[in-house]
Amino acid sequence: MSATHILVLPYPAQGHVIPLMQLSHELVKHGIKITFVNTDFNHKQIMKALAAKGEEVRSEIRLTSIPDGLEDGISRNCLEMLTESICQVMPKELEMLIKEINQSDSVKISCVVADVSMAWALEVAEKMGIQRVAFWPASASLLALSLSIQKLLDDGIIDTDGTPTKDQIIQLSSKMPLMRTEHFVWAQIGEDLKAQKIVFNYMRSNNKAMQVAHWVICNSTSELEPSAFAYAPEILPIGPLLSSKGNHFGNLEGSFWPEDSTCLNWLDQQPDNSVIYIAFGSFTVFDLTQLQELALGLELSNKPFLWVVRSDVNNGENYAFLKAFEDRLFPRGKVVGWAPQQQVLHHPSVACFLSHCGWNSTIEGVTNGVPFLCWPYFADQFLNETYICDIWMVGLSLNRKDGIIRRQEITYKIKQVLHDEGFKTRALALKERAINSVKEGGMSNQNFKNFVDWIRA
Repeated sequence: MSATHILVLPYPAQGHVIPLMQLSHELVKHGIKITFVNTDFNHKQIMKALAAKGEEVRSEIRLTSIPDGLEDGISRNCLEMLTESICQVMPKELEMLIKEINQSDSVKISCVVADVSMAWALEVAEKMGIQRVAFWPASASLLALSLSIQKLLDDGIIDTDGTPTKDQIIQLSSKMPLMRTEHFVWAQIGEDLKAQKIVFNYMRSNNKAMQVAHWVICNSTSELEPSAFAYAPEILPIGPLLSSKGNHFGNLEGSFWPEDSTCLNWLDQQPDNSVIYIAFGSFTVFDLTQLQELALGLELSNKPFLWVVRSDVNNGENYAFLKAFEDRLFPRGKVVGWAPQQQVLHHPSVACFLSHCGWNSTIEGVTNGVPFLCWPYFADQFLNETYICDIWMVGLSLNRKDGIIRRQEITYKIKQVLHDEGFKTRALALKERAINSVKEGGMSNQNFKNFVDWIRA
């Protein structure tokens, strides 16, 4: 039996659960016991998705859950409400869970690995005399921005509620990405200034809690973000985790929706380097007007496409339109509710990824050498777009007119990114650099080995 037992706690969102589950599987390979703690709400979703695929939960990772404090009927997309509830309810619930596990399990929890967005858990661990690790699932530049909040306040760039004093472009250091103050992550979350202030203050409290961490590890690589890691050397890259997995496409117990694998058979029927893959993650929503413009842009491109439209988007007027649209264009186009994205992006028929630019999707596209079309929605996605388009130069932005991305813009940018071979050439070169970082001798590989040695010491 393993002598090391780690409790892993993600922030309760799909883009946070998946990379921490990936990390957990990497640690299991080294004989480390994992208890993975979701919220009750997300745990039910995950178990339902597994059941829909006829899969059993893997025995090497214990899945358990604690309440987030919200009733079942309340939307978890209301981030300000979720944030307040997390702070009020989850610290005490986590402490109770750890005590219960340590009383009943022969291998007591010796370390807590917590999402930076749940850094209060590190204070719980410190109180209980347990080792502490902060894990960041997004770009190092974004974490560096968060850790620079006090400097932004001191320099008068933001007010005490996080509101930019003016719309301007800044750089944390001379070689880091340009950042527009109105696109700071806390200014892109929530529906009003009150919500943004709640999220901003939550981030500040997490910054304070991170000070008790023994390690701060990040799902990125120095090959992708050298300037960010130079600016904040306390952040250690161990990614991209998706490339370090021996079984590259192993199913993880973290998806909130069952994947429709029929799209892989459809991809097999398409010519190499021909398909536009469209997916917007777990939060992005569309009204009917924007949905129609996107659909008609794909139709006008005259290219085969695979489009992921979540069930919560594909309803009402949207459902009626999409049903008629797919019936008209099939088999050139296919619409699915959720896709096995790593397998899709690895498929030779995929030519381009039209993405919301979430960090997981960004990493998955990069590690498969796929060019991007960028459609950021909120949070860190605008910063990731800057990396993709301006620094790595492996994709193009889509421009809005009167708040809408029009069909003509979509068609034009699809043709531009597919006809310019430079995008594919640069994407393949970036892929090699990213993957090399997790191979023997790479910095991420060495950081991970040192991390495992520390855990097991």
